[in-house]
Formats: sequence, C-alpha cells, structure tokens
Amino acid sequence: MSWITYDQAAIEGLATRMELRDPNRRAVSKAVEEIQSGDGREIVCDLATGVGKTYILRALIDYLAEQGVRNILIVTPGKTIQKKTVANFDPGHPKFVPGAEYEPLVIHPENYAGGRVGDALHDPDALKVFIFNVQLLTKPTAKTSRAAHLTDEFIGTALYDHLREADDLVIIADEHHVYRSEAKKFHEAVRDLEPRALVGLTATPDEADRKVPGRVVFQYSLAEAIADGLVKIPVIVYREDGHTDIATQLADACQLRRVKEETTRDWAEQNGRPMVNPVLFVVCQSVAEATEVADMLAGPGFIGEAGAVLQITSGSKEDALEALAGIEDSDSPVRAVVSVNMLKEGWDVKNISVIVALRTLASETLTEQILGRGLRLPYGKRVGFSMVDTVDIIAHDSYRKLLAAKEALLEHVLPQKGQQGAAPVSKPGGTSSLPAYSEVETQGMLVFTAEAPVRDGGFDTETSETAFIGMADMEHRLAEAGVEKAQIPQVMRPAEGAPPITFPSKRLLEKPDTYSLSFVNPGAVANMGKRFKDVIEVDLKKVALNATRGLDGQVSGIQEQVLKSEVATQRSWPIAKVREDLEERILNLPQLKLTTDEVEAAQKIVHTFLSAAIEGAAIEIDAEDNTPWEEARADLALSQLENLVVSSFKQKLATTEHEFVTVTIPPPVQPMPRPTMSKMQIAGKVIRGTGYTDWTSSILPVVHFDALSTEVKLANLMDDSSKVEWWLRLESRSGTYIQLDNGARYYPDFIAIDKDGVHWLVEGKSNAEASSESVLAKKAAAESWAKEVTELGQFGTWKYLFATEEHLSQSNSWDTLLTVTGARG
Repeated sequence: MSWITYDQAAIEGLATRMELRDPNRRAVSKAVEEIQSGDGREIVCDLATGVGKTYILRALIDYLAEQGVRNILIVTPGKTIQKKTVANFDPGHPKFVPGAEYEPLVIHPENYAGGRVGDALHDPDALKVFIFNVQLLTKPTAKTSRAAHLTDEFIGTALYDHLREADDLVIIADEHHVYRSEAKKFHEAVRDLEPRALVGLTATPDEADRKVPGRVVFQYSLAEAIADGLVKIPVIVYREDGHTDIATQLADACQLRRVKEETTRDWAEQNGRPMVNPVLFVVCQSVAEATEVADMLAGPGFIGEAGAVLQITSGSKEDALEALAGIEDSDSPVRAVVSVNMLKEGWDVKNISVIVALRTLASETLTEQILGRGLRLPYGKRVGFSMVDTVDIIAHDSYRKLLAAKEALLEHVLPQKGQQGAAPVSKPGGTSSLPAYSEVETQGMLVFTAEAPVRDGGFDTETSETAFIGMADMEHRLAEAGVEKAQIPQVMRPAEGAPPITFPSKRLLEKPDTYSLSFVNPGAVANMGKRFKDVIEVDLKKVALNATRGLDGQVSGIQEQVLKSEVATQRSWPIAKVREDLEERILNLPQLKLTTDEVEAAQKIVHTFLSAAIEGAAIEIDAEDNTPWEEARADLALSQLENLVVSSFKQKLATTEHEFVTVTIPPPVQPMPRPTMSKMQIAGKVIRGTGYTDWTSSILPVVHFDALSTEVKLANLMDDSSKVEWWLRLESRSGTYIQLDNGARYYPDFIAIDKDGVHWLVEGKSNAEASSESVLAKKAAAESWAKEVTELGQFGTWKYLFATEEHLSQSNSWDTLLTVTGARG
C-alpha cells in the first residue's frame, strides 16, 4: 500500500481546526516527519504532564486518516486509561476531544467480538481505531488466556493476528515508558505486532529510550509548560517554626485548601465562571498510614466529613481511579484524596490544588507524583488569579533543608544538560547539570527562575523573567490569599428573579459587493420555464406579386399581396445541448465571478428552468438526451433566462433589506459601575457617569441617566408602578438598536415589562427635540418595528411609548402616562 507523506500545510490546518496548543502542534508535526518512512520506526514524544497529550493522539489519528491509514492501535497501560481513551472519541462524554474531521470505528474489549466490528475489520475503507490495554495483548501462558489471541468467529482469526497482518498498522503507545524493554512481556506484546510506525507519548521517558539515538524526537519540558502558562505554577509551602509532624502538615493543608475554595468561589461568582472545587491530595508511604491519614482528615479540625475523604489503596486501584473521575463535578462531595503511591499516570483531573507528600521531597518518584497530579489548569488556561493558577505543595522540612534539596527538585522541572534542547549552562560557580537559574525573593516568596525558553526547546541566556517554581512559608501564603481575595473586582448582576430579555434588534442587511446566482429566485425561474412548455413556431410568410392593367390596357404596377403564412421548418437541438448552452450563457455573464459555488448554482437554475419547461414529458434533462428542442425556443430561452438573472442582480442590489438579530440583555455579569449613589440623592440635575441605586423593580441595581426631566422621571414612574413588573435602562454598547433605512441607529431609553407580559420600548424626549425630523423618523421606525416584531409571534407582544416633558408633567402614574401619550391604544 501507499504510505503517508509529510504535509506541513495539512498539519497547520489540522492544528487550527482542533485548536492545538503550540507544543502539541509541533509534536504532531515532528512525529509525522519522523514516521513517514514507514519502516517500523519507533519514536517518543516527551511532553510535560498537563500539556495535552490526548490532543496530540487525536490529531495524529486525524492526519493518518487523511493520508489513507485505516488501522491504528492505541495501547494503554491499564483499564482506567483505556476507558478514558474510549471516552475521548465519544461526542456525548465530557472527555470528548472535539475538532477532528474523521470519525473512526472505535474497537475496544467490550465491542470487538461482534458482527459489525468483524465486517469493518475486513473493510479496507473503514477507519478503525483499536483501544486495548497492554495486558490484553500480552501472550497467553499456561495459567492465563488472552482473548485477543483466541480465534474470533466474526473476525476469522485472532484479533492479535489480524493486527499483525494489517500492512498500515500504526501503534500509539500512551504512557510509553510503561512498555520499556525491561518489561519483557509488555515490550513483546507491542513490538511483535510489527507496525509501520510506533509513536510513544509520555511525560517521563524511560532512560533506555533516551540512550537510543533518534528515539526521543520531541521534548517539551515542564519549565517550558510553566513559562508558557499551560500548567499551574508549583509553590512549595513550608514552616519556620519547626513543626513538622503529620497532624500539623495536614491541618495546614486543610486550612490552605479551605482558603483556596473560599477565594475561588468568590472569583468564580464575580467572573461568571463555574465553580471548580479545590481538592487536597495526600501521598502516603503505606496502606496503614493512608488509613490513619484518611481517618484524621475526616475528623474535626481537618476536612471534618467522612464522605469528603476518598482513600485509594492497591486493593481498590481500578475502582477507585474510576470513581475519581467525578471529583471535578461541582456537586462532588470529595475534598481530599489519600493515595499510596498509586496515582502516577492516567488520572487527569484539574482540581488538585494542595498536595501533602509524607515522604522525602527530593525523591524522583515523589517529584513525578507531585508535579504530575496537580498541574492541570481548572479552566484550561491561567486566569490571573493565584489561588486558581497554582498548586501548593506542603513540605514541612526546614527552610534550610528545602534549599539544600531544591536542585534535586528542579532537576525534574528544568531540562538537564545532555537532553535535547537543553542549554549547556550551569549556575555560575557551581557544577549543576541544570541550565542557569536565579533565586528572587518577592512578596514573601522565593521564586526560582531560569533563562526564558525559546521555541526549539533551548533557553535564552540573555533573559531570566519566567517563574518556574516558588517557595513560601505558610504565613505568607495565607496572607497572599487574603490580599488576592480583597482585590477581586466587584461585579454587577441582575436583580434576583429578574428575567433576561430577548431584544430583536432590527439591522440593515449589508449589500453584497459582488453578484451571485444565489440572488436568483428559484420560483421565478420555474415560472419562466413553464412559458416554454410548448413549441415556438416560426411563420413562413408568403407574399404574392400581382400586376394589373388599367383602362388603357397598360400595366399600372406590381402590388404585394400577403398570403396566409405557413409554419417554417427549424433546426433543432438535443435537450442536453440546450442545457449546456443555458449554463454557459449564465456563467459567461460579466457580472459573475466564476467559482465552484456559482457553477453549481447555474446548474441548479437551468435544472429548475428545464424541469418546469418539460414537465410531464419523458425527458431526462440531466442525461445526454437527444429529444429535440427547436431553434426558436432554444434561442428565446437563452435570452429570457439571461434577462431574468441580470434583473435579479439589479433588484438585489437596489433593495433595502433588514434582518432581526436577537440580543439577550442584560449580561449575567458585568463590571460594577463606579461611582454610585442613591437615587434619593438626585437633586437638580443628574451627574453623568454616576450610577444610581436603590431601585425596586429595575433589572440592574445600578442605573445611569443623561436627563433629569425625562429619563429620571420615566424611571421613577416605572419603579413606583404596580403595573410594571420589571424595567431596564438600555445602553448603546448592549446592541439594542433599530437601524433606519439611511443607516442611522436608534437606541431607545428603556424596556418595561408590564404585569400582562407586554414589553414596552420607552423613549423620553425634551419638548424641543420631540418634533425634529430625525426624532420623528426614529419614532416612526420604532412604531413600525413594534408592530412587525409582534406579528412575528416568537418575541411576544411589543409596544412603543414615546413621552415628552409635557407628557411627563401631566402624569403621576404609569397608567396616566399611557393615556396622555396615546400609547394605551
């Protein structure tokens, strides 16, 4: 079979469609470039946890599908990741990855033994994505059998053998380091399939893979991910008072988690975002310790509720991991997860916010757990709020011990010398394998920074501006939370129970700057076609020449005598040629720009015309039919259809058309206006830019005015009336306007909703302005708009109220105002 080729333009289009992050786009590009040889190449892409390896996997599948590959196997290290990966292809699942063009048949252990899958396996055109955990693929032994190695009646052979025989098989190994060469059974299960290419995805490549030249083809370090804002910023929190006992660590962690929850809730409410509950993650050294810790957390002074603490042990690994998927839900009761070194990979929740590690901080295993489990961002990107954008690691070693251990920790954050893309620079005066970094103390936190990363994975030795990891004592960290909470900007929300209003804004349709056959009305084309049902005859005129003699016998002259005409014979054309001539005449119009869409439109127009013209006749107008059309009918059809098309162009460009665009007001959250004062303080004039408060039935608690004699009086009448349920002051930035034929936009002052559900568009004008030509034009447009919108039916009943200063001076109530303005009728 043919194999894939590297197409950078296609990769860029794929990246745009799937909204891939830059490192993911580059990883897909590099993977395709490396496997295009199709010679069984094995590569590894090393990307920091939380960057989005799932998107790389889905994008790579879409690219392979576009290139003709039809057999792709995703190998997962366990059932939990297998189930999560299957969910990535399910549009109805929260874990679904959107944006891909190709929808494969996903084959997994629960569905592969069936007729539909069996048929697809033998269909060379069906895109098949197999998702199996590595245990299912391993060879059977005397004590164990493996379903994938057993002959299946629908497949006709064992699934494993079927995969081996596929000549375009691509394997994508999720958590590639699990299948390292030392794990012999896993290694053989994957490599013995002899794929055309094997692409490994991992955040922690095996050291054996690092030593193979060209094996690790792409790296994106945690430092880069932190610098680029794709993951949380880790902050190590310590104590200066020497209290390092477990109870103190857990109490501090619970307090910090609680503060984070309070501040996050305030932030989410003020910004109109869903609440993501911060969760504490505790890593223990033994099952006994985990049980003790879980009991402690469930007691008073800590989390304080047994149902809010989830313990994970080796005995409940798969079930517990599956249960963890729900902790991101806003109604999840879980506030703490206690683990015994069980959650290294496959757990990709986004709300681990505080971590306690009851083991040596500098150990490699612990570092992977810490930096892997708490890095994903709750809202997909940083929001500029520290309590959301950071993960706090409670580590109550002394400050001095932490500083001594920092390089061991940073080794897992910064690329080391000798790794691809790492800068061969060490800290001045030292022998560290790390790139150059510095320590900066700011706002009670010691921040470690390194030279800013550049796009090829290296480091810019000239700049050092990006924070990679921070250290802060508990006191400063809690103080920072309080300061940040106080800085949350205040926002304004609609009054409780106030309804959103759907306003049908009337706007001019922009005139097209080019002609299009879409302007042509199919009904007009069909009506014209009906005129050509019958033969158009051509008369053969007959004229007789007659000579007469006069009285003198002389021939007086020759006169013409018109005789009754006969039908002339005509040339005729097959209907297929008539169709071609009509299409060509339309497409050759100078007003048209020839595109594929216009060609298709011309074909539809001609089809409609001829279908109407030959209705009832046994003629296949879309085939090479030889049924004749006489010349006169064909010629007239050419000119008449051309005239109809040109007339449609002119009519479209000359007609003023409107459209209704629905605008929902007010927005659920908007910045709180400043300054504000009570409406009771209005005296003599309104202060522009000041918001007025203390309204009873205003949808928004703060209202701005421009005029005391009209707008303020209208607001008070509506607010005091028992007949008005709600009212809303309209602002120009809300998009609530009616556009006039001359292009001018009319922004009314208010909308009022009365007890009967009628929506009133309300305008107040001074006596001097009321009779001006522009105001009268807007008034007429609004009255016409209210009638049109009401007749549409879908927006309810709308009426227009136009009130002058004189009307308002005569009115002491809403009812009176309706009467004196004539709006009641």
